[in-house]
Amino acid sequence: MIIQPKTRGFICTTAHPEGCARQIQEQIDFVKAQKKLTGPVNVLVIGASTGYGLASRITAAFGAGANTIGVFFDKAAEGARTASAGWYNSAAFEQAAAQQGLKSHSIVGDAFSDAIKTKTIDLIKAEYGTVDLVVYSVASPRRTHPVTGETFSSVIKPVGTAYTNKTMNFHTGEVSTVTIEPATEDEVRQTIAVMGGEDWGMWIDQLQEAGVLADGATTVAYSYIGPKITHPIYRDGTIGQAKNDLEQTAIALNEKLNAKGGRAFVSVNKALVTQSSSAIPVVPLYISALYKVMKEKELHENCIQQMYRLFSDHLYNGGEAAADGSHLIRIDDWEMREDVQIEVMRRWSELETGNVPELADLEGYREDFFHLFGFQTEGVDYEADTDPAVEIPNQV
Repeated sequence: MIIQPKTRGFICTTAHPEGCARQIQEQIDFVKAQKKLTGPVNVLVIGASTGYGLASRITAAFGAGANTIGVFFDKAAEGARTASAGWYNSAAFEQAAAQQGLKSHSIVGDAFSDAIKTKTIDLIKAEYGTVDLVVYSVASPRRTHPVTGETFSSVIKPVGTAYTNKTMNFHTGEVSTVTIEPATEDEVRQTIAVMGGEDWGMWIDQLQEAGVLADGATTVAYSYIGPKITHPIYRDGTIGQAKNDLEQTAIALNEKLNAKGGRAFVSVNKALVTQSSSAIPVVPLYISALYKVMKEKELHENCIQQMYRLFSDHLYNGGEAAADGSHLIRIDDWEMREDVQIEVMRRWSELETGNVPELADLEGYREDFFHLFGFQTEGVDYEADTDPAVEIPNQV
C-alpha cells in the first residue's frame, strides 16, 4: 500500500515503517560516533518505543553495549491500518541490535498492569539475572490501577484559575488566543494517578522483591519544567502536579535503593516535539520560538543528543548526576540559559500569524512532528508500495 501521513489535529493516524527504520538508524549512527559509555550492563526501559525512552534504549545499547529489555504498548498493522510508529521503531531497534550482536527483548503490553510486570520479571530471571538501570518513560492518557481496578484519565488544564495566552496551529501557522478553564479536584487527582510516580514506584518495588534489581542499580524518570510562560498550563497545571509527585517518588526510591548503593533521579529534559507536547496549548508556539533561538545560538539538541548527554555527562563516565545535590538532573540547562530565555520571550511578545516564519522555526517543528511517524525522512520513497506488516524480532 502507499502510506502517506493522515493527521487529525495533533495526531497522525498512520506511520511509515521504512521512514521509522531510517530514523532509528540515524540515532544509532549518532551514538556510535560518540565516546563509548562506561555502563550500564542490563537495562530495562519502561516506555521504550518513542521519544526519550527509545533514545535511552538506543544510547544504552549502542553507546555502552548494554543488553536491553523494552516494554511498550503499541499496535501491529491490521488490514489497511498501519502499525503505530512505536511498533516500527521497536522492530527496527531489535533488527539493528541483532546485527550488532546485542541481546535484547521487547515486551508489548500495558506497563501499568501486574501481568506485564510479572512477565518482565520472569524474562529478567530467565535471560538477564538482574538489571542495573531502569528507565521509566511512560506517556499515556489513561491508566487502570492494578489493585483497585479504577481507570483514570489525565487532562491538560491549569489549576485554580483559567489561563489565557497565545497558541499556534502548527499545521497552518495560525497564531490565536486560547483560554483553558481550570481543572476540578478530581481531574487533578486522576492526572496524578496516570502521570505521577505511583507506577514507577510499583515497578521498582516489584523488581526489588523479585531479586532482579542489581545492587547499586540506577533508576531514572523524565520530566519537564520549562519557562514561566508555560507554567500555568504545564508546571503549575495538572501535568505539573503529576510531575511533582514523580519527583517526590524519586526521593523515596533513592532512600530505598541507597541501602544497596543504588540511586534514583528525575531528569528534567529540554522541550521537544512529541505527540504529547503537540497536544498542549501554548507549547507548540513556544517550542517553535525556542528552536529558532537555540539553532541560531548552536545550542539545539534533538532527543538522542539529549539522552547521550544525560548518560555520558551525568549517569555514567564519572559524571556528576545532579549538580545541585537534589534528585533532579537538569538536562534542560541550555534551554533555560538566561540569554536563550530573554530572546525567546522578546520574540513571544511580538509573535503573530504574519511573522511566525521570521521569529519561530515552524518548518522545523512540522518536520520533527512528521518524523515522529516516519514521514519526511530523506531517502524514503513515499510513493512506493510498502508492506505495513512488520514483525518485531525477540518479542516476548
